[in-house]
Amino acid sequence: MAKFGLSKDERIKNKRDFRQVYSVGKIIYSDDQKLKVSYFPEKNSEQAGIKIAAAVSKKAGNAVWRNRVKRLLRESFRLKKEILLANCIAKSICLKIIFSPNNLNQKKQKKLKLDDIMPAVIDLMNKLNSRL
Repeated sequence: MAKFGLSKDERIKNKRDFRQVYSVGKIIYSDDQKLKVSYFPEKNSEQAGIKIAAAVSKKAGNAVWRNRVKRLLRESFRLKKEILLANCIAKSICLKIIFSPNNLNQKKQKKLKLDDIMPAVIDLMNKLNSRL
């Protein structure tokens, strides 16, 4: 596998995992309040690592804008996933993360770039790393 990339094993796909993160997991907000992350650390897991998803509400904007936000969130995580990955593997934790915009919508910010989202994602990942 390449150094950077999101395989099928690194994505949250099934409904059970989403339900688990939303019902039992905790929420952290970025310092600029643009993004929030819901997470659930599964301790003593045989598959240590990270599983992520990006969820954007329909109220945030039209489909094109929502899909762009999801692509940017996944790309930001993909570029900086080493921040969390080594810690999760060392502690044998399967960390399930769902990124979503908190104070970010199409009316406030029509054109969105990777530089707009990357600092908030890094901030959230550092906060998660300190809580593991």
